[in-house]
Amino acid sequence: MSNAPDNEHDQVLFAHAERTEQQDRLTEVSVEALRRSGALALRTPVQYGGAWADASAGAVRLAEIGRACPSAAWIAGTCATAKTLFAQSFDEPVQKEYFADPNALACGTGAPAAQGIREADGVRVTGRWETVSGCEDADWAQLALMIDGAYHVMVVPTAELTVERNWHMAGMRGTGSQRLVADGLLVPARQTAAVAPPQPQDRLFFALCALAPVVGATQGALHVIEDMFASARKPYMTSYARMGESPGARHWLAEAARLVDRAEQTMLAVAHDSPRADLGELDRARLQMSLTGAARDCREAVERMLDLHGASGFRTSNALQRYWRDVAVAGRHPLLNPYLATESLGTALTP
Repeated sequence: MSNAPDNEHDQVLFAHAERTEQQDRLTEVSVEALRRSGALALRTPVQYGGAWADASAGAVRLAEIGRACPSAAWIAGTCATAKTLFAQSFDEPVQKEYFADPNALACGTGAPAAQGIREADGVRVTGRWETVSGCEDADWAQLALMIDGAYHVMVVPTAELTVERNWHMAGMRGTGSQRLVADGLLVPARQTAAVAPPQPQDRLFFALCALAPVVGATQGALHVIEDMFASARKPYMTSYARMGESPGARHWLAEAARLVDRAEQTMLAVAHDSPRADLGELDRARLQMSLTGAARDCREAVERMLDLHGASGFRTSNALQRYWRDVAVAGRHPLLNPYLATESLGTALTP
């Protein structure tokens, strides 16, 4: 048994996952593997050569990538969210330029961390956007800002912005979620658009794009443990000849696998239901609560796996500890925040 994925592009991501973490960004080979696999075209519209994958197909693919390299899956997910918002925000002439390469890597954030001042030649923009995943390798950046006191988004080639490398994290290090800076950047007016902030329906999709890499990472961790059970490894300081001889170890493995399966099924159920046009506030609050529960299942599953592996699971050469740190960090993204989801559900339930 091997932890390596079946898909050739995902095999590349898996092989480069450790190097990706060491350099705090995807390797060039990993970026190319994402492009070639179509992962960066998941939400490129069909008319521009992309898949425009629905929530279910997108979540499945992001989880597959997450089994190989959670950071790569995260960047593919943020690319999908950026392209989704862009397609909603800009008209066809700008879209044709932006989507000219369907496999272009897009990054962005919906936090309006800049101010724009209108001038005769466009909009003069100054601001600093935190935690923009994949920005060092992205072709385009879609960023929120305020213009004349109103929420806007702008799209610019990432090369026109300054990257400040301030992403120093215990997990998801390979996402390279650095700070982007604009200092008096003149943006053509057609590359800005007045839009509403992300709506609840969009936020559910974005939360799925955050959860799927976490689910995939947890599945990747489970593969590590399954490989251990298939090996000659035995529980230390016991008379067992192999891990599988221990009833306790088998029970712990079953508990971990149950949590992983439940997280995946929850992800797929929310992906199926979230696009419905008839969802009300209570429906959305329940779906959001389900997503946060799935993230918690992932964290608990990996803890059981570390119990099974013991202290050797924390060796820096062991993929299990990388999955553990990635799940611990990504599973606590604001879109997967459990106490705020509980608060929203409680509010929706209150007459």
